[in-house]
Amino acid sequence: MRAPKQPSLDQIRIEMNPRLLIFIAVTFLQVHSVAQVSIQGSVLEGKGKPLPGVNIFFKGSFEGSSSGRNGDYGFQSTLQGNQILVFQFLGYKTQEIEINCDQDSVRVPDVLLIEMITEMNSVTISAGAMQASDQSKSVILKPLDIVTTPSAMGDIMGAFQTLPGTSTVGNDGRLFVRGGDASEVGIYIDGMKVGNAYGTTVGNVPTRTRFNPNLFKGTFFSTGGYSAEYGQALSSALALNTKDLSIRSQGDLSLMSVGGGYSHTLANEEQSITGSVNYFNLGPYQDLIKQDIDFVKAPKGWDVEMAAQKKTGKNGLLKVMARTESGGMVLRQPLPGSENKILIDLKNNYSYIQANWKTSLKNDWMVFAGISYSKNLDNISHDSLTLERTNELTHLKASAIKDFSDRLSAKFGLEHFIHPFSEKLIKQELRRAFEDHETYLFTEWDYYFNKNLVLRTGLRAGTSPLSGESWLDPRISFARQVGDNGQLSLAAGRFHQLPLENYRVLNTELQNSESKHLILNYLLSKEGFTCRAESFYKSYDNLITFKGTGESPEVLTNNGSGYARGFDLFFRDRKSFKDTDYWVTYSFVDSKRRFNQYETQVQPAFAPKHNMSVVIKRFIAPLKSQLGFSMAYNDGYTYTNPNKDDSEMNSKTKSFQNLSLSWSYLPKPNLIIHLACTNVLGRDNVFGYTYSPEANSQGTYESTTQGQVAPRFLFLGIFLTLSKDKTANNLNNL
Repeated sequence: MRAPKQPSLDQIRIEMNPRLLIFIAVTFLQVHSVAQVSIQGSVLEGKGKPLPGVNIFFKGSFEGSSSGRNGDYGFQSTLQGNQILVFQFLGYKTQEIEINCDQDSVRVPDVLLIEMITEMNSVTISAGAMQASDQSKSVILKPLDIVTTPSAMGDIMGAFQTLPGTSTVGNDGRLFVRGGDASEVGIYIDGMKVGNAYGTTVGNVPTRTRFNPNLFKGTFFSTGGYSAEYGQALSSALALNTKDLSIRSQGDLSLMSVGGGYSHTLANEEQSITGSVNYFNLGPYQDLIKQDIDFVKAPKGWDVEMAAQKKTGKNGLLKVMARTESGGMVLRQPLPGSENKILIDLKNNYSYIQANWKTSLKNDWMVFAGISYSKNLDNISHDSLTLERTNELTHLKASAIKDFSDRLSAKFGLEHFIHPFSEKLIKQELRRAFEDHETYLFTEWDYYFNKNLVLRTGLRAGTSPLSGESWLDPRISFARQVGDNGQLSLAAGRFHQLPLENYRVLNTELQNSESKHLILNYLLSKEGFTCRAESFYKSYDNLITFKGTGESPEVLTNNGSGYARGFDLFFRDRKSFKDTDYWVTYSFVDSKRRFNQYETQVQPAFAPKHNMSVVIKRFIAPLKSQLGFSMAYNDGYTYTNPNKDDSEMNSKTKSFQNLSLSWSYLPKPNLIIHLACTNVLGRDNVFGYTYSPEANSQGTYESTTQGQVAPRFLFLGIFLTLSKDKTANNLNNL
């Protein structure tokens, strides 16, 4: 049987060609019918200029394109019906537009992308404000700067006295800002007001802040125009922020020429706790170096401190801090025109505790709650007169921050103070006291017109049942970006402060003192450089005046007034010279006020007109050392000389000058040796004179000098860290 004849190749081609043509045609028609939408348009940025590189795509698909150099884009789509077209570009808000794809082509209206405003690209309010933290774009002073500034001797206020707007009052030690006295500076830890932040002192002995710089991760220091969150301070707000979780467990031993201490930290990923104990005694030091004050018992004391942190939930952090301390001194204070001396015996006990908690909630809410309590007890004997003074402060606070958008955010807060105060003459069994319950509401709103212009408005309301007074403080600030690295800020506001406790206890009806601030600021900040210039005007009303002297005031009223005006310059450079950091500060302050016992407006003794400081630090790697240099200068302090004429504040001391040097040596990674000396040149700085109340037989009022405790102060410290990580040292805490 013969096999069937197979078709030839040509016959196969002839038979298949019609089928192939039909398949190709159908496929072409299907493709043509699906890929028939042409999408075209343009993308612009906020100022109407073309925006290239924008990612454009249909939501839920891979179809899309990107804009070209002129902002135009175009692509073909296979989608049908209503679709969402997404426009996405880094740093800008994502836009979405709905279009209908059931047509041959779509011309999308021009899309305007708005730049997203973030902390990294937006301007910040800088008028009156200087801050240092990990988040700050303009770092001023970190804790490490505080402990390595030679003239500061590890004291927080000593370091801040090298910043613009401050004045150095060498026989006081507290912070004086822009013509205001030290009581006009509000001090806060984690947003909570600190009562009696300085150690109690007497005579001509300067004081220090009670808290160790190692506790803090950053600072916010405002010389005026500050946030509505802070009140009861006429001149300045200093906010200290404690560290979050510690990074490791370690022990730190310190041996110093004036004492020693030990702290120990236990830490893990969820919680940490640090406990420390310290003791100081200037007796051995003063036996070696002669002092200009007649100490019977040199200043000495001890303190115990604890700080704990714990994560709560996903975003929460709880912090608890407690401190207790005790100290004192005994000295003989000379009387002008007499060979006799007053014996002064001071004993001080102080306790402070606070807890605060913050967390972020849904819908961009951040909440904070805190409570703090401080108690200061002084026992002071002036010869046969013994005074017991008790000052307590309880602070309760709650606040919330809401980001309504990247352009608008607001802060709301409520706080309450319980403030008892008493003085008792022990032998006479006489006592006077008061207790006030102050309540405050505050709110603050930030609105970003764009990343280069921000407006902040604030309002603070307060009431005091004791004085029977209520008040309202409006505050406003602007900031405008100038160039790539500069910004211009303007701030204005009203501020109130209740009188000091030792005045209120004499007259509980005393009202608030009032101040108005106006500040214009320019800040230039780029990598390694900070340049800051600021002018200011500050008015004072309702200042406290009285008859008699500050030790025994009588007839206290709110009749005082005054002003302070001037400008500050600040320049810091960490780039020009290898391993070198330096800053230069100059402040001019013209201040006049009628206050205390003065019957005319005078330049206060604590407000020199010209103030200048220079700080230089250089690390020398081959020597494993950092050398420090600081120079402080002002043009002198005013005082009243009754031998000159009858006018008030009619004299001025010679200029104040203080050259300080320091050397920090790291022989091992976990060992630091620090040596510092203030007033190296031994300049005899004078801060004023105390005159006898009556003239002698020659008609002269005799005086005693208010000068330095000693020509120089020398400090030697050895700091050893004990940890599994052998490279850890005290610098890790800063």
